[in-house]
Formats: sequence, structure tokens, C-alpha cells
Amino acid sequence: MLTLQFAGSPIGLLGKGAKAAMRNRKLLLVGVACAVAAVFAVQVRGDAAGEVKRLAELMGWKVGTVAADIGAGDGKYTFAAAERVGAAGKVFATEIDSKKLAELRDEVARRKLANVVVVESKEAETNLPAACCDAIFLRRVYHHLTKPAEFDASLVRALKPGGRLAIIDFPARAGLDPVEGVPSNRGGHGIPQKIVIEELSAAGLQVERIVNDWPENDYCVLFVKR
Repeated sequence: MLTLQFAGSPIGLLGKGAKAAMRNRKLLLVGVACAVAAVFAVQVRGDAAGEVKRLAELMGWKVGTVAADIGAGDGKYTFAAAERVGAAGKVFATEIDSKKLAELRDEVARRKLANVVVVESKEAETNLPAACCDAIFLRRVYHHLTKPAEFDASLVRALKPGGRLAIIDFPARAGLDPVEGVPSNRGGHGIPQKIVIEELSAAGLQVERIVNDWPENDYCVLFVKR
């Protein structure tokens, strides 16, 4: 009788307990995964915001500054810049890729950003209005230019007198696929700082500052239009 009376009950209770424990473990794992994802997302945003903050300080941005993010990609740096220049400022986000352009426009609309203008650029032309910008920056974009002389001239046209241009890039690095169509003097995927300075000096800009401790072992060369 004892066996018949109690044999099923402890087993049933243990089964329910085990199931509850498993559910709790699953919920805990889901919670941890969500927390990690949230932290990673904040870290990514924070990196962009931190880099743009440093860039803004170097370039003398203030509320109302008009800037341009050339080759904006997913817009991470554009949106950080838009926040920094404020509603009185403006950020042009240029892209050559049609899919990225569409995604940028959708994201700008979703965020209801009145101070961001998306512009379709070309291989040799930014398509920015003449003398529109106080500041222009290219982050890991310059080494992709296939017609740098023509594009540099377009960058200079888009700058106001006294405006600044920042090139954030890196020397050629092993293990990266070559970029098709770029001049051979790049030496691989990347571009020597010396070449950046030579080309943009030839376009009429003056070197104002060189920063060699940029994040991810990049460099930043700051030019000014006199």
C-alpha cells in the first residue's frame, strides 16, 4: 500500500520541479543574451559617439555647424554627428550604393531627423552643393576612391573658406582583399598617410594637424581650406 500510495507522487513532484528549473534556466539564458546584445548595441553607439566627439573637437564644430559624412554606410557616424550639431546644424550623408542610400533614407525618416540630408554621390563627385560645409569627414573611405583627383576637387568645392576636411584611414594591411580600380600607389587595401597628404595638398588644402593615435590603429589627417 505504501508503494501504491506514494510511489507516483514524489516522481511527479520531481518532474514538475525539473521542468520548472529548465524553464527558469531558459528564461535566464534568454535574459543574459538580451542583456549582452543591449550592451553590445550601446557599445557600438558609444564608439561612434566617442569618435565623433573627438572629431568635432578637432574640427571646431559647434551648434549650427554644417558637416558632411562621405560614404556614410549605415549612418552610424552621420547620426552621431547630427546629434552633435543640433537642430540648427545639418549633416549631409553621401553614399554611392543604391541599397545603402535607400536604407539611409528610411532610417532618417524613421528617426524624423530634419537636420540630415541624404545625397547620392558618384565615383568622381560628391554631389554636395558648392561651399555648403564647415566640415567634411571621410572615415575609412578615402582608400576606396577610384578617381581621387576628381573627387578631391569636389570635396574642396563643397567646403566653405576656412572649412575643414578630416581623413580617417589606415595604411595598407595584410589579409584584406585589394580594392579594385584604385591607384597602384596605395600599396594594398588601405593608403599611406603620405599619399593622402600629397593628394589633398595638390587639391589646394593645407594640413592643419595629424593625429596618429586614432582608434583601431587608424590615423586622422586634418586639412583646412584657406
